[in-house]
Amino acid sequence: MNFLFAWRYFKSKKSTNAINLIAWISVTAIAVGSAALIIVLSVFNGFEDLVKGLYSDFYADVRVAPTTGKTFHLNQDQFKKIQSTNGVLGLSAILEEKAVLMNGDCSSIVYIRGVDDQFTSVSKVSNHIRRGKFDLGTAEAPKIVVGAGIENAACIDVERSVAPLTLYMPNRSANNFVSSDALNAFNVQAVGTYLVQQDFDNKYIFSNIGFLRFMMNLQADEYSALDIKAGAASDKVKQDLQVILGSGFQVQTRYEQNQSLYTVMQIEKWVIYGILSLILVVAAFNMIGALTMLVLEKQKDISVLQAMGASTHRIKGIFLTEGMLLAGIGGIIGMFIAALICWIQLQFHLIKLGGDTFIINYYPVKMVFADFLLVGGTVFIIAILAAYIPSSKASEQEFSLKS
Repeated sequence: MNFLFAWRYFKSKKSTNAINLIAWISVTAIAVGSAALIIVLSVFNGFEDLVKGLYSDFYADVRVAPTTGKTFHLNQDQFKKIQSTNGVLGLSAILEEKAVLMNGDCSSIVYIRGVDDQFTSVSKVSNHIRRGKFDLGTAEAPKIVVGAGIENAACIDVERSVAPLTLYMPNRSANNFVSSDALNAFNVQAVGTYLVQQDFDNKYIFSNIGFLRFMMNLQADEYSALDIKAGAASDKVKQDLQVILGSGFQVQTRYEQNQSLYTVMQIEKWVIYGILSLILVVAAFNMIGALTMLVLEKQKDISVLQAMGASTHRIKGIFLTEGMLLAGIGGIIGMFIAALICWIQLQFHLIKLGGDTFIINYYPVKMVFADFLLVGGTVFIIAILAAYIPSSKASEQEFSLKS
């Protein structure tokens, strides 16, 4: 019943054109606000998926590292126990240290990761080679794969390099750290460049674990970390490994390794949601004006309803429904427009990113049904709050048919 009255009031011609105009302005404002919210949230989802994808290609599903210190010892029995843990699909041993990479007058401070033969089954860094190849050489003839930022900083050309590079690393056996014995030096050849994400490209280089063990003067059972492939069972594998290894080891999932990043992305998304919701608040003021003028327009109708025994609750419900109708039409139109724009962007990549330094050249979008529910709920709440004041006044006032 309430909807029938509200729909009739919405369609009927008003005595004052301003009422229709304000009503359609409020519908348009809600449509624009709803569309803007969904489009921006979808872009955030697209970037979040892209970043998570890049990070998942660099970071393992689960990482085991020492609670204190840089390295830990792991005997063969412990190694096999980890490999046989339910959910472990792959295991790669890692050594990591800070170093200086010199190429004539060019240099770069880097983190070098020494990895074993199983690394490519755990990490997808090798899928991001942009120049050269992913070849780490041997302990006696080491080769390195560098990030794109490091290639530029150290003046490296992996496809035309003839002279070897010099890698300097701390000498753990040195007694005097200000003498020439403080650093170990070795010539290496850069054979590949990867491009994943700027944080990685400017920081890490890769070589084989045997070379790093030699340079760091470590024992055969000494490691910096273990990278584990676990897929969807990451949380369960983490719990099992923590029990097996004990408190001396820190076991983290990919999310925990990058918790600050994921937290910041979520905060940014909610802040943008709050800011863009202000558009809907502005639309609510238009709706209040439209409903207030409609109440004045329908004074005689309200009087007739009161004379026929309509309760104040019924009259209030009619104008609340009118407000929901205005908001619903605007919200549905806005969601349709947003879905259409996002689909066009997904199919044709019309809106481009500025510059050519990112891994893609267009704005990524990902529509999530939960965002549509969130925007719909937001529109519903704002519509209820906006329609409450004029509908309450309509139900409380006494109108006379003679007036």
